Amino acid sequence: MTTTLLISDLHLHPSAHDVTEGFLHWLDSRAHGADALYILGDFFEAWIGDDLLDHVDHDPSGYAALAIRVAAALRKRADAGTAIYLMHGNRDFLLGHRFAAAAGAKLVTDPAILRFADEPVLVMHGDSLCTRDEAYMAFRSQARNPAWQEQILAMPLNDRIKLAANLRQQSGEATSNKAEDIMDVTPEEVLRTMRDHGVTTLIHGHTHRPAVHEIELDEQPARRIVLGDWQPGKGWEVEIGPDGDPVLRQFAL
Repeated sequence: MTTTLLISDLHLHPSAHDVTEGFLHWLDSRAHGADALYILGDFFEAWIGDDLLDHVDHDPSGYAALAIRVAAALRKRADAGTAIYLMHGNRDFLLGHRFAAAAGAKLVTDPAILRFADEPVLVMHGDSLCTRDEAYMAFRSQARNPAWQEQILAMPLNDRIKLAANLRQQSGEATSNKAEDIMDVTPEEVLRTMRDHGVTTLIHGHTHRPAVHEIELDEQPARRIVLGDWQPGKGWEVEIGPDGDPVLRQFAL
């Protein structure tokens, strides 16, 4: 039996012990035997560069120790036969090939088209769909610029740790002052994206609003499946079995 699991928005953080332990248990139990696992962004709450893995003894943020432990767990699952794929989110857009290699994973582009039962399914983090949030879209364009990323990664490690903390604080303050609809997807952008990629099924995260939306695309039935964010005590997944039908599920950690 072929099984693919998709998750998103774990926001792993050194102080989020419950979520980390819950994920590691999920990886050893629920994900055991899965053919593929796709992590659709915001796996970590922040990521300041793969060279962090060299500084586990000199990292006041605690991310290095967390990343090494998580990478080892993913590598164990990959070595057992599960193909693991990582997609960038708006929090961990600096996640690189070195971490992916340590985790036995592959980085995939955002968006990506997968095929199940001969039907295409579009998967993405989802932040690019929130076009009404103009301030964020401007930051996203900057953050995905290779030249800007190179400039950030050239900064001393401690400066990057401070920058990540400042960006998290600014993001929280900005979010608290924005209308709810601005932070959600733009319906017209959803339809345009699905139409451009020739799909009737879209799976994404980012908005933390888990749901299955039945929509109409050019007079054809379509659906948008939104993964939820992981919190202490609960997680979200989409499971796709041999029949190719995605199932959104909440479960206890």
